[in-house]
Amino acid sequence: MAFVSINPATDEVIAEYPTLNQTQAREILDKLDLAQRDWARSPFEQRTAGLTRLARLLRENADEGARLMAIEMGKPLHEGQSEMEKCAWVCEYFAEKGPKFLAPQPFPTEAGKSLVAFEPLGVVLAIMPWNFPFWQVFRFAAPALMAGNTVLLKHAPNVTGCAELMTRLVKEAGFPPDLFSLLIADLDVVADMIAQPAVKAVTLTGSTRAGRAVAETAGRHLKKVVLELGGSDPYLILEDADLQKAAQACVTSRLINSGQSCIAAKRFIAVAAVAEPFTEAVMELLKSKSYGNPLGGRFDIGPMARRDLRDELHRQVSDSIAAGAKLLLGGTMPPGPGCFYPPTLLGDVPLEAPAFHEELFGPVAAVITAKDEAEAIALANQSNYGLGAAVFTADRARGEHIATKELNVGACFVNSFVRSDPRLPFGGIKDSGYGRELSIFGIREFVNVKTIWVD
Repeated sequence: MAFVSINPATDEVIAEYPTLNQTQAREILDKLDLAQRDWARSPFEQRTAGLTRLARLLRENADEGARLMAIEMGKPLHEGQSEMEKCAWVCEYFAEKGPKFLAPQPFPTEAGKSLVAFEPLGVVLAIMPWNFPFWQVFRFAAPALMAGNTVLLKHAPNVTGCAELMTRLVKEAGFPPDLFSLLIADLDVVADMIAQPAVKAVTLTGSTRAGRAVAETAGRHLKKVVLELGGSDPYLILEDADLQKAAQACVTSRLINSGQSCIAAKRFIAVAAVAEPFTEAVMELLKSKSYGNPLGGRFDIGPMARRDLRDELHRQVSDSIAAGAKLLLGGTMPPGPGCFYPPTLLGDVPLEAPAFHEELFGPVAAVITAKDEAEAIALANQSNYGLGAAVFTADRARGEHIATKELNVGACFVNSFVRSDPRLPFGGIKDSGYGRELSIFGIREFVNVKTIWVD
């Protein structure tokens, strides 16, 4: 069998990649397992040097990476270049901070000496999505490698070219062989990998359905799992908010990666006093956004990554309108080749509409009106997801209180849109998953926290 990669802007076949069978996959895993035993004993200086060189190579190959993202999953070129730069940043961050995060930590007890040491687990299987093909991988891989683990990467089939480039760059950075390997395989082989004793942990970024399936398989084999799943991030616009600033942040967040982001702003919950002018501001901004083939010019929005994803998004828009939402902008699939979908705005979205309770993975914004702050908070929390949220208000103390105490999510921003940052933990609650990536919390997800007592 083979994976077929299709350019979502032109519908043209880019390449075909033969898949590995179970025997071939196990051979790769055996090499990773053997290499990890030596890598676990390597000094921090060696790991730091490798990540620093990798950061340089990511910057030097930013144009190639951005072009691959454009043709494989439709990302605008300028966004792809920014993604490559962010990957370089996360490598440099863990090269600098990793030794401190992983240093043994003393604890006072009646022992002559007691401390906690952080040791690598072994091979970590990473099941990664297509929407941020490089960032999703390196935000996990940089701390995992720094901690002394090795990486078996099962990437989304439509971004196999991106996966091959990052594998090549890791090798060119001078890391020892077999620390970072690519698994081009079907789901039955992936399930077999999870079951293998050499795989010590699994991390998945993807849908809630995929997360449940992986967690179930990993649970049967008692494997550590980190899951970063879907989201339906609410953005609260209170009556004292700067409406232009709020609208700009909401639209920017909603359209990042053509709206195909787990932490994109998805539900704009405005209190009644400002709902109308806020909606008008959002609509004017959306009207100004362009879409097209990323290789044909600088566009704000590229195509959706696959035709089935566009069809599902249009189904959600149509069903939301049938449920009572108002179509204020867009909502019509353009003719011609490619998987394009126009910027779309839904107003007066009711609770029963898919735009309220499902994740919309595309350039569609949903405005929901709340009578006051209390109802806005209640509506925000009325979701199975719990990844990110934002609050817009002129009263920073008010916003901080709501963010800290009232919203049930993994990250909440005040007067700004939600984004990941190597310095801060990233992850969600409820159907958005569990565990954390990035910062000290992320690098310690895939280590053995070992107690040492010396009398």
